Amino acid sequence: MQKLPREFYTRPDTLQIARDLLGKILVVPNETGERISGKIVETEAYCGVEDKAAHSYGNRCTKRTETMFAVGGTAYVTFIYGMYFQFNVVVGAVGTPQACLIRAVEPLEKIETMRTRRGAMKDTNLTSGPGKLCIAFGIDKAFNDEDLLGDKVWIENGAKINSDEIAAGKRIGIDYAEDYAEKPWRFRVKDNPFVSRNK
Repeated sequence: MQKLPREFYTRPDTLQIARDLLGKILVVPNETGERISGKIVETEAYCGVEDKAAHSYGNRCTKRTETMFAVGGTAYVTFIYGMYFQFNVVVGAVGTPQACLIRAVEPLEKIETMRTRRGAMKDTNLTSGPGKLCIAFGIDKAFNDEDLLGDKVWIENGAKINSDEIAAGKRIGIDYAEDYAEKPWRFRVKDNPFVSRNK
């Protein structure tokens, strides 16, 4: 399949991009070049300087957040709780720090590698959360600031998810964000067993 073009990521509507990422294919080749892939089934939008849940709220540009200010189509990998990595997609133009968190994927290729990396569990639990999918795909801080049009990690076109197949709800783990904690900016494929939460 074809990699998503730069123009997909540099559109100004972060919420639409977060919805449009559903059904697309995340690909991370392993050490021997074999494809590890999964269909994106859950995302969250983080809408920049006005979004109290975004790392870039208030136009904060620090060593941690500077990647958010890159051109759309750049990987932004964060480390949370001192334990887990999270894979985000920077969107918009240079200097407009917005991103979409990839919350969950449905495994497609090399699921046996994901099982090895994650341990014994149900397949529906392998990638049903941002930290889980990073372990399963081997994503760590070395992926931060990678170009999604390059060869280390990318996203391909996939099945189109119709609007009536998409559910929206509050983002997870952002109670500190006051009124922005209530924004329905988490999007998921309805009834997909691989999402982190089906509500």
